[in-house]
Amino acid sequence: MSGQISGHTASDIAASVRRLVDSGALVAGDMLPSVRELAGQLGVNRNTVVAAYRQLVQAGVAVTRGRGGTSIAQPAVIAQEGFASNTVLRDLGSGNPDPRALPDVASALASISATPVLYGQAVADPELAQWATRWLAADQPREFGLQVTSGAVDAVERLLAQALTQGDAVALEDPCFLTSVHTARLAGYRTVPVPVDDEGMTADGLRAALAAGVRAVVCTPRAHNPTGTALTAARAAQLREALAEHPYVLVIEDDHFSLLSSSAYHTVIGPAHRRWALVRSVSKFLGPDLRLALVAADPETSTRLSARLTPGTMWVSHLLQRLAHGLLTDPEARERIARAREHYRSRNASFVAVLAQRGIAAQAADGLNVWVDVNADARSVAEQLMRRGWLARTGDEFALNRDGPSARHLRLTVHDLDETATQNLADDLAAAIAALPRLTGAHA
Repeated sequence: MSGQISGHTASDIAASVRRLVDSGALVAGDMLPSVRELAGQLGVNRNTVVAAYRQLVQAGVAVTRGRGGTSIAQPAVIAQEGFASNTVLRDLGSGNPDPRALPDVASALASISATPVLYGQAVADPELAQWATRWLAADQPREFGLQVTSGAVDAVERLLAQALTQGDAVALEDPCFLTSVHTARLAGYRTVPVPVDDEGMTADGLRAALAAGVRAVVCTPRAHNPTGTALTAARAAQLREALAEHPYVLVIEDDHFSLLSSSAYHTVIGPAHRRWALVRSVSKFLGPDLRLALVAADPETSTRLSARLTPGTMWVSHLLQRLAHGLLTDPEARERIARAREHYRSRNASFVAVLAQRGIAAQAADGLNVWVDVNADARSVAEQLMRRGWLARTGDEFALNRDGPSARHLRLTVHDLDETATQNLADDLAAAIAALPRLTGAHA
């Protein structure tokens, strides 16, 4: 097999292996040549092969077992946000907004302009751009460029792609939004976990990530998914201080909950930071199918992002942009968003209180979900809940460090449960936990 692998740089060697995997010449479980063997075959330094294999492992193409060698990885089962398919269980893991809390788009659809947009015209619709610039400037009062992307995930992926190359390191919160983990790993970036506590991303964790050479940081300023935590003013100041010596590290704030958030926005982007972006999606308050996010970024980053959204290729439909603008400026729709904010806050807080009555710790500072500490193996608790008719999402799915404290947590979406279902779930969860041994040591 080594004779089919080619290349003289780490990237070329890794690309060659990936082509062999794509063509079926290499399949899961196949061993790759030893570092010494392949280096001799290709006439390159051993460190070059080591770097190539590292890229393959980071991209999930290969796994390494130390002296046991490196082999082609089994296809990973990737957890996805949203409803589970083909289940009769009550799904508590979707992370979805309540459809009853979303604005009615019918009247807005009838009123939006149908003026055609042709190739080469501005990517951002003028009226939405004016409104968004005022909105974002209120929280980032500095010079910035505005771009419109197909949702927050699209924005983060494109922002990272314009700043990073395969093998570069990116700092992600741990636990982390599922799609951010997948985006980084599929692109071949090296993920560096930064712990999250009750005040958000930790300053010590960020300093360690910066010392490890990360070229980008993705941070959730409020309604962190899955924990619901929000950055405090003090913590944000500590993070800005940590970033002050690294002004060219790209900082991406994913403020996905924005208009629905019950928490104040505290930025980690200092006034002198040179590479930054603030991303605000409309999916949580206008609906997941309205694939649109607004991105404020420093002029250089915005220009690079713009090159990936050029007119005639990949712009966001102006009909969608006009619909979003119509809803965002409609008093009735804004009132509905305000009611939704209170609905999520009160329903989640109520569930936390119900669990506390049963001796179960949980938090729901902000966001759509409740983060429950079961003080036991969360997967075993989830299995117990399945027997009682509930489908829960375990915390380890969100973890970069699978052996960390997330393994004892469940992320539950409960804001749409009525009072009877809430009480039943709390009783079933208490029974599921009681049936298992409590954790001790590092996990406790």
